[in-house]
Amino acid sequence: MSRAMQCQSCLPWGSWAQLPWSLAGSRGTRSVSVCAAAVPGGAGRCFLRKILRTSSISLLRGCVHYQGDSQENSAQRSSSRHGQSQLRNVAFSGAIKKHQKSLSAWFSHQPNEERQFGPSFSLDAVHVDPVIRESSLEEILKPSPDLTIQNQLQQPCRKVISLHNLFDVDACGRQVKNVVLYGTVGTGKSTLIKKMVVDWCHGRLPRFQLVIPFSCEDLSHSHAHVSLRRLITKKYQHLRDVVPVLEASNLRVLFILNGLERLKLDFRLAGTELCCDPNEPVPPSAIVVNLLRKYLLPEASIIVTTLPSAVRRIPAKYVGRYAEICGFSDTNLQKLYFQMRLSQPGCSGEESQDRRSAEQENLVEMLSRNLERHNQITAACFLPSYCWLVCTTLHFLYFTRTVPPSQTLTGIYTSFLRLNFSGEVLDSTDPSHISMMKYVAKTVGKLAYEGVMSRKTCFSEEDLRQCFEVEMKTESELNLLEVFRSDVFRFFLSPCVQPGKEHTFVFTIPAMQEYLAALYVVLGEKKTLAQRVGKELSEVLGKVSEDVAVVVNIISKVLPLRFLPVLFNLLKIFPRYFSRVGGKDKDAIAHTMAEELFKEEDYYNDDVLDQINSSILGVEGPMRHPDEAPDDEVFELFPIFMGGILSRRNRAILEQLGCSIKNLAAFEIAKAMKKTVIRKGRRGLPPSELMDYLFFLHEFQNERFTAEAIRSLRAVNLSSVKMTPLKCSVLASVMSTTCHEVEELNLTSCNLDSSSLRTLFPVLLRCKALHLQLNSLGSDACKEIRDLLLHDKCAVSSLRLANNPVGEQGARYLAEALAGNRSLTQLSLLHTALGDPGAEAIAQHLAQNQHLQELNLGYNSLTDTAALRVVEVAKRHETLDKVHLYFNDISEDGKRALDSLRMDRDGVRALVFLTAGTDVSDYWSHILNVVQRNLPFWDRERVRQHLALLLQDLESSRSQTANPWRKAKFLRVESEVKKMLGKLQDGSL
Repeated sequence: MSRAMQCQSCLPWGSWAQLPWSLAGSRGTRSVSVCAAAVPGGAGRCFLRKILRTSSISLLRGCVHYQGDSQENSAQRSSSRHGQSQLRNVAFSGAIKKHQKSLSAWFSHQPNEERQFGPSFSLDAVHVDPVIRESSLEEILKPSPDLTIQNQLQQPCRKVISLHNLFDVDACGRQVKNVVLYGTVGTGKSTLIKKMVVDWCHGRLPRFQLVIPFSCEDLSHSHAHVSLRRLITKKYQHLRDVVPVLEASNLRVLFILNGLERLKLDFRLAGTELCCDPNEPVPPSAIVVNLLRKYLLPEASIIVTTLPSAVRRIPAKYVGRYAEICGFSDTNLQKLYFQMRLSQPGCSGEESQDRRSAEQENLVEMLSRNLERHNQITAACFLPSYCWLVCTTLHFLYFTRTVPPSQTLTGIYTSFLRLNFSGEVLDSTDPSHISMMKYVAKTVGKLAYEGVMSRKTCFSEEDLRQCFEVEMKTESELNLLEVFRSDVFRFFLSPCVQPGKEHTFVFTIPAMQEYLAALYVVLGEKKTLAQRVGKELSEVLGKVSEDVAVVVNIISKVLPLRFLPVLFNLLKIFPRYFSRVGGKDKDAIAHTMAEELFKEEDYYNDDVLDQINSSILGVEGPMRHPDEAPDDEVFELFPIFMGGILSRRNRAILEQLGCSIKNLAAFEIAKAMKKTVIRKGRRGLPPSELMDYLFFLHEFQNERFTAEAIRSLRAVNLSSVKMTPLKCSVLASVMSTTCHEVEELNLTSCNLDSSSLRTLFPVLLRCKALHLQLNSLGSDACKEIRDLLLHDKCAVSSLRLANNPVGEQGARYLAEALAGNRSLTQLSLLHTALGDPGAEAIAQHLAQNQHLQELNLGYNSLTDTAALRVVEVAKRHETLDKVHLYFNDISEDGKRALDSLRMDRDGVRALVFLTAGTDVSDYWSHILNVVQRNLPFWDRERVRQHLALLLQDLESSRSQTANPWRKAKFLRVESEVKKMLGKLQDGSL
């Protein structure tokens, strides 16, 4: 019997509840109770008998004597005991406050992934409690269900219980002391425990006066015998004065045992002996067993977190309540999490407050609408960990301004898996000790890969059996499968919510299928039967051939068996030969990567970053009809993840998860890729496919390989690709691996702004031909362009800024750039809203430029004065020989004046109309092509008016000439203009 139990037998029931734990101490009978409870065994009973005997004597001695010496001595003893108790309580309170401060600092600390992929948030700022429902042993011990849709759907939460009420009395009125909190991977057990500890540290868990958390993973690595007292003080030094009296006090203590599946517990008396002494050294598992038995510190409360497969390791008689974490089974909880997470002040980085708030609100609104559609993302965000992945991915897509090597999409998914698995073994009782992630790569990865190859995302129960059960041969393998089904299955696969596909499964997050398929291939799990047999045989022969050869050599010296050493030398050749053949696997991996990266049927899809964005936020517009044929599935992330997994950082993380990729293997794959990936990358790729290729190079994180690939790209065409800040950062990062000049960079209609130009500044410096049309670039962007053109290393010779709202102020910045630039030869400011003031600003600085050869100021509402001023300056320019002034507000008088100026200045051409005096202009086709290309972006009514004026000018000039050849040319151009006018009126142009 423990000392605590012996003391309890000497006192009336309820006396433990009267022990004081306040700063002010206690008085009267409570202080006596403390002293009585503090005296162990028979000494306590003698003390009680002494009190009773003293009371009887005092009654006989009379009232005067009782109020004299006895009362004085009693007051002195009571005062002494009260002072000692008060000092002890003050010391204990100080120690516990230090313990709270230490725990708060430790448990509020966010993991590296939290700080790496976005701003760091405290648990108080961003935390939504998942749904917890009370369960029972009968539900847990039900036979494991088949892999069917009905059994995988989340059970309705019948009896919801909050975290702070887990230790309330049960249905029978008994006080609950031991609670088992279980849930599958990703439901938020560890985060919930962290929040519980932080709440206690901040005074929001008053039920307990002391909380002592333990990680069962740490306990599993300790094999030396240790006492409970030593175990606590070793981890929490502030409690060294509190621990000795834990057993003798009524301090309300809570032990937290996180991750019980890591421990091997044996509740049999033959396996774990009884221990009631906190000072007795025993194995850590024995301490846990005796705490749960209530043989050690019986008054302490204990909460255990574990995976479902390990719940039954604790006998039911030692458990007061079972509680299951159901995740965010309510869509409102998902919305609340996203609202809190995406609305944090530091989420969008260094941007203006108004723009940041608007973008955050837009993201939250789009995400909420997608959740309300009951899309597949709703089923995925049932797991709180996937809500974290969604927010992290959105932060990566929208708020990334620079991309250091640590920030890659593959890195996000790899770190996400480390957060949820962190090298855990699938079953600690299995002798193979295979890690969860390695098992997932071998089984779920195979399913994912076969889905990618057959271009499908929905899997039937038969598909699951083929991947999980067909190769099960031993009892151990079946046990591992059972653990996987109960603990991990729903983390990766969930029931499909699409109509007509209710009896199939899909990957919880679509991109996870491509990640696991890539991991399956890179780990070398994709092998033929001959390769698997050959590898096993070579390993066996490699181990035994050397030993056998030594034995045979000894025997051959005695017996005439000269042929045996030759035989075994041949056997030793086989492993070396197989290693060479095995090297072909690396070529196969590189070939697979290249084939999937440059599939022609995927050339005209959206780039992969836009695809990820659509999968999270949905596609705006009418929903697809159920009878409408679905689009073909695309898996363009698959080869990108293959490259990302081979990066050094991701390989190091996967090594921690039990998935080892050797440096030599990564080197050989990269070497083989040069023959395929770089060669195919030299071909002309569509803009979206080229963006995918650049993103692949960024994910691969191999600077030498990237530099060789980029040097082969002389022209980069990304027109119509929505260049988000992330894509701009990726382009800048990848292009920075070399210093070669880029012949042409086409960024037409890419949603660029001034911040995009700042990000791309080092790349733009090296481009000869720079296309920036249709990007809504205003005066702020023109200021960046000015700095670009005035840079000493600027190589830009052709700059196209057509269809941008440059305006008067932007024109002034560009005019300053023209005055000091030495590389620019062609500048197009077509339809940039310059007006006469903007053209005048350019004319003022144009004389200081000595290299410009062509200037386009068409469609800028220029009048005669501004147009004549520009051409007058162009006459005196050394190199400028062509000025485009068509589609401006130039009168007939102005046209005649421009014609005369053109004739006076030998070699200077002013392109205004389709005519040149009494002849057709040599540039009439060029002018009409410019109109046709830009018609979707111009005011159609104004274009119609200008075309009508051009037609009148053609007819007038034709009537003034008698040359039949010229008349024929006029008629041909007139027919082209009339045809364009007809299509414009019909709306077919």
